[in-house]
Parts: sequence; C-alpha cells; structure tokens
Amino acid sequence: MAVGVFDLFSIGIGPSSSHTVGPMRAAAVFAEELKASGILDRVASLRVDLYGSLAATGHGHGTMTAILLGLEGFHPELILPEEVEARLAAIAETGTLQLAGAVPLPYGVKDMVLRPLTILPRHTNGMTFTVFAADGEVLRSATFFSVGGGFIVREGEEDAALKELDESKQELPFPFRTAAELLEHCQKTSLSVSEVMRINEEDSYTEEEIREGLLHIYSVMEGCVQVSLKREGLLPGGLKVRRRAPDWHERLMKEDKDRDPKYWQEWVNLIALAVNEENASGGRVVTAPTNGAAGIIPAVLYYALHFAPGMDKATQADRDDVVVKFLLTAAAVGVLYKEQASISGAEVGCQGEVGSASSMAAAGLAEVLGGTPQQVENAAEIAMEHNLGLTCDPIGGLVQIPCIERNAIAAAKAINAAKMALWGDGTHRVSLDEVIVTMRETGKDMSSKYKETAMGGLAVNVVEC
Repeated sequence: MAVGVFDLFSIGIGPSSSHTVGPMRAAAVFAEELKASGILDRVASLRVDLYGSLAATGHGHGTMTAILLGLEGFHPELILPEEVEARLAAIAETGTLQLAGAVPLPYGVKDMVLRPLTILPRHTNGMTFTVFAADGEVLRSATFFSVGGGFIVREGEEDAALKELDESKQELPFPFRTAAELLEHCQKTSLSVSEVMRINEEDSYTEEEIREGLLHIYSVMEGCVQVSLKREGLLPGGLKVRRRAPDWHERLMKEDKDRDPKYWQEWVNLIALAVNEENASGGRVVTAPTNGAAGIIPAVLYYALHFAPGMDKATQADRDDVVVKFLLTAAAVGVLYKEQASISGAEVGCQGEVGSASSMAAAGLAEVLGGTPQQVENAAEIAMEHNLGLTCDPIGGLVQIPCIERNAIAAAKAINAAKMALWGDGTHRVSLDEVIVTMRETGKDMSSKYKETAMGGLAVNVVEC
C-alpha cells in the first residue's frame, strides 16, 4: 500500500522506531508465520542474528528485548508498558521465551548473535530469525530490515514490495512522489496540502475514520506527555541523565499561570523534552515519523493549539480541526522523505529523523496558520535545509544525549521556519525536492561512524560514566 498518514504516525514503544519498533514488528511477523505454517510444535531451538547498526547499538536501543517480545507474539502498537515490564521480567527470571505465545524455549538476550561489522546489502539494520528441529534441521529462516520509522522489509521481497507500492500510489486520486507533483495537484484543484492528503487517505478510510484516527494519535501524544510529567529521577541505561520535564513543568505552572505568549518557547521545550524522556525510558509514544524524533511534532502542534492567533477563543471542534489539518499536512511532507530519501538514522544520520520531523512540523504549522501550499512547501524546505548533515551519534547507544535536547531545538527551528515562510509569498530559490535529494546524498557520503553505530562523534568523545 502507498505510505499514508497512519504509517508515518503509529503508536509504539521507545526508545527507537528503527531499533525497537521495527525489530519487534519483524519478530512478531516471524512468530505469526511459524504459527500459521503448522511447524511451531516442531521447533526445538532458535537463533537470532543481528547485523550492522542493530548489533552495534542494540543494547542501548532495547533491540534485543524488543525482539524477545515480538517473538512471543506482541506487536509494538498493541503492547502496553506494563506488559513489557511483566514479560521481560518473566523471561529474565525463568530464562525461557514463549515462542509465538505457545512454545517455551530457553532463550534470552545473551543468546543473540551480534555482527556489528557485517552490513547486509539492503540496509544496515538487518536481522535474521532461524528455527531448528530437535535433529538440527532448519525449519524456517527469514531476514528482515528495519528501514526507519518502524517500517520493515523482508529480504527477497523488496522488488515486489516496491512494485505493489507503485501500483497502489497510481490508484490514488492525487498520486505524488515529489513536492513539485504535490504542488501541482494543489494548483490545479485549489486544494490545500492537507486536503490533497485527506482525499488520498479516503481511498482507504472514511473521512470520519481519518478524523477519529488522527485525534486518537494526538491523544496518545498528550498522554505520553502527562505520563512523563509524573515520572522523576534518572533515565535508565547508565548515563544517569536526570529527567527535567517534571521540574520544568512545576516551574512553568508557577511562573506562567495565565499562559503568557512570552513563555511559548519554554512550553514547546517542555513538550519536546517530556515526550523524548518518556521515549528514552521505553514508554508509549507515537512515531512521528520516528521515535528518536517523536517530540518535535507534538511540541509544534502544542504551539499551534495554545499560542497561534485566535486559539484562545477556539471551540473544541476548532481545535480538533487544527490537529487533523496539521497532521495531514505533516504526513504529506513525510511521504516525500520516505519516497525520495530516508527517515532512518542508521541510513542517513539524524538529518533523516530530527530533520524530517522538523520539516514536517514546519509544514503543518504553516498550513494551520493560513499558509498557501507554496508557503507550506517553503516552510518544510527551510526547516530541513538547516538540519542538513546532522549526525546520529548517541552516547552509549542510548536515545538520550543529544537526542532529547535535539528534539526541543528542532521544534523551535520548525516554528521559526514556518514564520519565515509565512512572511514570504512562497517563492524561494531552493526547492524542497532539491533539499530532500541533498539530504539523501549527504547521508550516502556520511561516514558510517556518524550513522547510529556509536563509533564516532559524541558517542566516542564523551565519557559515559
């Protein structure tokens, strides 16, 4: 199917969409196939091989534990944080995995085979699952790639998947792969970017389903913030990073009782930090479009709902309209990054995660503030242009430093990009398509040290403890 809004905004658990959500999803698919094939009762042993970035930073990203949960049959969009804790505690205590929820196997994190220096041809985030019979016979084996944002691709099915994707796109009312094509649709029909995206989504859902689904997505974003504001202490992992969101919130509630506009950036920072602190602790978040960048869109959307002109008099229906329009516009820009480049930090660096999210958020804000399609495209371009070359070098392989603060900085960039675009008439020298291609080429040229391997940058130049 063509990439849609509910692909780019999906519910999962932290701390990483490519290293946690994708691997869990792949493992769950493999477990379901074992069940459906009728060979589950013959399985006597299991082997999991992790390659490239998954092996290099998997411990810090929760890859191994996510795979264990997936092999038990849990899906990232359905599992609850309390279920995560309960099952992982049981596996650690008993040393036994319940394959597909039915077959007990002695297996744990320490049994996984890590190959950080082996990069499979399709993508650096590769994993292979193999099950054996009691006599050593290979019953089934499958290799998957986690390509960013929780998306997975099976080895050997890449061409078929691309063909299906292309065919499904052509069936849409307004197919687009580039910003130029998107703007052409807007020009010919006098539709906004969000309206073009909504009409395409109606190929799969009713208008009411789209609205309800997007409002649910935003409710999860809000819930993520509320949970985070109640947690105190240190984030897990050994870096001893202190949660700041609860203290910041308490201070803001004292200093800004009347929601003074001069505090807009403090509130935006708070939302971004809260979401990413929750993500770093393995909590429930919305990939937007990835987990590592999950705080940017909620923070900018918070700005739109609380600090945009006229929002102080808006009805709940008006606020819901803003949410829907914002997310549809952001998703339209997200499609461009998925189509022309990548949203995987392991493939193109953090410019593909934080950069893409900042660009999407800038577009969403520009649209809800009344921007034309050309101004929306300009806002997205400005935001990405000033995230080009951003490396992915988390200390200790944890999605904490510099990831959490980076979300807050990128949210402010998105707001500024939208404001700059709205002060123009939509004409500009550099197009969004040119910037997206530049991001892709920059990612190709970037040393692997700076692409989620923990082998360069802050990851090696800052002492972990």
